Amino acid sequence: MTDFETLRQNWLVHLASERRLSPKTLEAYGRDLAQFSTFLDGHFGGKPTLSDLAALKPLDLRAFLGQRRRDGVGNRTLMRQLASLRSFARFGERSGKLTASAFAATRGPRIGKSLPRPLDAKAAKAVTQADIRAAEDRETWILARDAAVLALLYGCGLRISEALALSRAQAPRSASDTLTVIGKGQKTRMVPVLPVVVTAIEEYLSLCPWRLPPEGPLFLGAKGGPLSPRIIQLAVEGLRGALGLPSSATPHSLRHSFATHLLGRGGDLRAIQELLGHASLSTTQIYTRIDSARLMAAYDAAHPRAQR
Repeated sequence: MTDFETLRQNWLVHLASERRLSPKTLEAYGRDLAQFSTFLDGHFGGKPTLSDLAALKPLDLRAFLGQRRRDGVGNRTLMRQLASLRSFARFGERSGKLTASAFAATRGPRIGKSLPRPLDAKAAKAVTQADIRAAEDRETWILARDAAVLALLYGCGLRISEALALSRAQAPRSASDTLTVIGKGQKTRMVPVLPVVVTAIEEYLSLCPWRLPPEGPLFLGAKGGPLSPRIIQLAVEGLRGALGLPSSATPHSLRHSFATHLLGRGGDLRAIQELLGHASLSTTQIYTRIDSARLMAAYDAAHPRAQR
């Protein structure tokens, strides 16, 4: 194993144990560095070493990004790959084994900031109702389960991974309960639970045919195992046709809807940040742009002086 591979493994352990990145993020970062290593194999004519990395110039890194672009990779993925390489270089620099100057000096591609696409309030509420799918050839408890999960996403602003990570013991028992949610980076937050969410979960629990031990997952699949996020994604895909929803309607758009609708009703931005579990207020501020865009659209449509 080369010194480069040793440092790579140490970096991944650091990301998992100290940074506490999610398994999917770790997988992506590991894949990014493996692709960079493959590029360097051809660039240097052999397995790269830390000495090779120390000699890298921004031109070399741009050559890597250029190759990835020719492979059909988009700007967002290129930016993430550059972020992965910078993280690795900073780790190596702190270890005294690498310099990060070339990585810091390399500029990534420009990315246009796209706004989240929430559902309107009527559509968001409809998605969380089990009776909307009553005509489907599915067991009643499964429809109730899907509705309970979607109610958590819209009513509490949870990510789908956070909802499916809840244990049976965490199920709220009354509207005065709060949920303890473990989000990205293993950060814990407290989220209040609406009565309609409690009712949806109680309906699911009353119909679920499987035993639900306190330490086990709250939501189960059709065969009694942990529920896959893909099942909920497919449920929302089915609802698009039934409700005439746009292709942007996904489980995650319910989280966007939660934040946008709170803000539109006068919710405090800092409070919404805490409810969503955002580390930075700037991440939450994007929802103010959605609200402003809607206000201007209404202004252009209704104000007499805006007509052309």
